[in-house]
Amino acid sequence: MDSAKDGLVNAKTTSTPSDKSFRTRLLVADIFVPITAFFAIQGGIAFVAFVTVVLGVAAWEFWRIFQKGDYAPSLTVLLVFSTSAVIMRFLWGLKYFEIWVAALLLISLFMHVLQQQRGNDKAASNLALTVFGALLLGFLGSYAISIRFLEEGLYWVMLVFPIISLADSGAYIFGRPFGKHKMLTVVSPKKSWEGYIGGIIIGGLGGWGLAALWHIACEPLLPLHGLILGLAISIVAPLGDFGESMIKRQFNIKDSSNLLPGHGGFFDRIDSSLIAAILGYYLILLIR
Repeated sequence: MDSAKDGLVNAKTTSTPSDKSFRTRLLVADIFVPITAFFAIQGGIAFVAFVTVVLGVAAWEFWRIFQKGDYAPSLTVLLVFSTSAVIMRFLWGLKYFEIWVAALLLISLFMHVLQQQRGNDKAASNLALTVFGALLLGFLGSYAISIRFLEEGLYWVMLVFPIISLADSGAYIFGRPFGKHKMLTVVSPKKSWEGYIGGIIIGGLGGWGLAALWHIACEPLLPLHGLILGLAISIVAPLGDFGESMIKRQFNIKDSSNLLPGHGGFFDRIDSSLIAAILGYYLILLIR
C-alpha cells in the first residue's frame, strides 16, 4: 500500500536534498510494494496478519501525533478496533459490522467519560479523535481484506494499491518541472495542480498497463478496468494525504514516526491507500 506523499511539488523544489528524499521514498516503495505483493500472494491468515500489523502501527502513530498536541485519544480503543476490523472483515465480510460500530461508540464514550472524571478537560475532543481514528484506520483500512477475498482478489489487490505509487511518481515527474500553480497552500504548500494532473495521467495509464498485464493470467480483469480504477483512485485518493497533512500541520510535525526512511511512518505511507481501498472495492463491484 502507498501514499501520494509530497509528489505534487512546486517547480522551485529542485534542490539535491529533495531529489535524495524522493529517491529514498522510491527505494522504500520498491521494498514495500513487493512485501505487500508477497503477503497478498500468500493470502489467508498471512495477508490478514500483514494488514493487521500495518493498521495497528498506524493507529499507534495516530495516537502519538495527538499526544504531542496535548490530546489523549484512547490508544487501547484505537489499537483494538483498528485491528479487530480486519479480523471481522476476514471472518464475516461486511456482515455484523454495525455491531463493531456500536461497540466502538459505546466503549469510546465510556472510556472518555472516565477520562473526564479523572480531570481531563479535553475528554470530549479526545472522544471524537478516538472514534475518528478507529473509523479511518479500521473501517477504511479493512477494505484491503474485502478486495483480497473477492473473486480474483489477488489481481485486484495488485492493481488497486500499486496505482497509488504510480500516481505518486507521476505527480513528482510532472510537478517538479511544471508545478507553478499551488493547490492547497495552507494544508500542503508544495503540491501543485500540474503535479496532481500528472499523477492522474500516470495513474490512469499505469492502471491500464497493469490490468493489461494481469489480464494475461486473469481474463476477467480487463485493461479498461485498470484505466477506470487508475483514474478514479488518482483523482480521489490524494484526499487521504491532504487529510493527514492537515493533522500534522496543526501540530507542526513532519512525519507520523521515523519507522520508514523517506516516508516517515506507516500512517504516512497508507494515508492515500485508505481512500483507495474503499473506493477500489466498490468500483470493482460496479465494473467487474
